[in-house]
Amino acid sequence: MRVLLVEDDEPVAESLRRGLLRYGFEVDWVTTGQEALTSAGAPRDPYDVVLLDLGLPDADGLDVCKALRAGSDVPIIVISARSEETDRVVGLELGADDYVSKPFGVREVIARIRAVMRRMQPRTPAQESGSDRYGSRLTIDRKAARVHLDGEEVALAPKEYDLLAFLTEEPGALMSREQIMEAVWDANWFGPTKTLDVHVAALRRKLAGAVTIEAVRGVGFRLIVNEDGQPA
Repeated sequence: MRVLLVEDDEPVAESLRRGLLRYGFEVDWVTTGQEALTSAGAPRDPYDVVLLDLGLPDADGLDVCKALRAGSDVPIIVISARSEETDRVVGLELGADDYVSKPFGVREVIARIRAVMRRMQPRTPAQESGSDRYGSRLTIDRKAARVHLDGEEVALAPKEYDLLAFLTEEPGALMSREQIMEAVWDANWFGPTKTLDVHVAALRRKLAGAVTIEAVRGVGFRLIVNEDGQPA
């Protein structure tokens, strides 16, 4: 997923850029409104999402947001220290898809990116009822935090659900242990990751046949959706 980051505060931009890269995003970073409009308007390799700061040195970010929306339907997430409700409302009215106030964590930004991208995707019949479908057997209702296998609800512990929800955000993507521990447990987790193996084993047992969770030695895990409902 290609991200255009428009942010003139170097420490903020570098921190966010590193975090996005760690989660597998491709990031182009610019510092002015003019660069943002030029980059977003390039005909080749369009961006999947724009992260737009409002406090730019050459233009008001709200004007940049309006110009971006006039020329493209690329999702725009405003990131700004302006937390007043008026700025939020104006940003959304000008075409922004979401708004994140500083200070923020990388995980919050990534969650908002994924939520926006899900809203942009065509919805399947299962999704019309609020559920995401994975293959022919598994559905996850993220609003209700419920999982169904073959139409029957699966009883998952809270962290089992959080782990499944995270891994199914990007099926097939290899997630490192550090990424998973940061996303599912705590950003400051420095202890052993044995608890992760225990939760993976539980999901494998409870969702056998619907998904396969592959272990990549020394790296982490990859969730594969078994489209035919049989083990991969």
